[in-house]
Amino acid sequence: MDAKIGSHAVTPRNGKAVEVNSLWYNALMIMVELSIKFGKIIQARKYKQLARKCKIAFEEKFYNKKRKSLYDVLGDSKIRPNQLFALSLSYPIIEPNSEMAKEIINTVEKKLLNNYGLKTLAKGEDNYVEIYEGTPEKRDMSYHQGITWVWLLGLYFDSLKNIDKALKKKKEKQEIEEKIKKFKINTIKTFEKEINEKGCIGSIAEIYDSSKPFTPKGAIAQAWSVAEIIRIISE
Repeated sequence: MDAKIGSHAVTPRNGKAVEVNSLWYNALMIMVELSIKFGKIIQARKYKQLARKCKIAFEEKFYNKKRKSLYDVLGDSKIRPNQLFALSLSYPIIEPNSEMAKEIINTVEKKLLNNYGLKTLAKGEDNYVEIYEGTPEKRDMSYHQGITWVWLLGLYFDSLKNIDKALKKKKEKQEIEEKIKKFKINTIKTFEKEINEKGCIGSIAEIYDSSKPFTPKGAIAQAWSVAEIIRIISE
């Protein structure tokens, strides 16, 4: 979210951001793992204690019960895809088999997910924009305000995989695995057509408009878009 107009940040990450705290917890748990690997048991305990405190505080402060999602920044209830960092990392700070995780996924699917990626802001939120067009200033104002980004599909995919891994009940696992299967089939179908018929032939664009016909915009051939789609369909 680095779009700026002069010295004005369009979508500033001031305050306590959901993705930063999710990444911090993940880093602490990685340090626990590394400390154990190298025989630093006392350090491992300290990192584990910090991680536990972080997790408890996160669940208490970031969960928005009213909107069945996570606050984007504490005090900011806008629905954005950044909340998926809490579910998609190697060490998710939200338990993937929890009711909270289910609500987050349902909200993201309902408000942000489309065939081409995740919208950066849910429709109906203040300053929502779904068409990327106009002057450089106008485009920068909309860059993370509702425009669809392809690479965010990777966060959604990893969240589903973590949920599948954590579920114990056979029926629930079958349901999430069927969802993953359908998602992969749809992704292949969408981007097979994309690289053969639209935009830059043989590649995938950086961003897409968030309404039909979902026109490709931004960089015509974006490496992180291509990389995440390859990862999704190959795993």
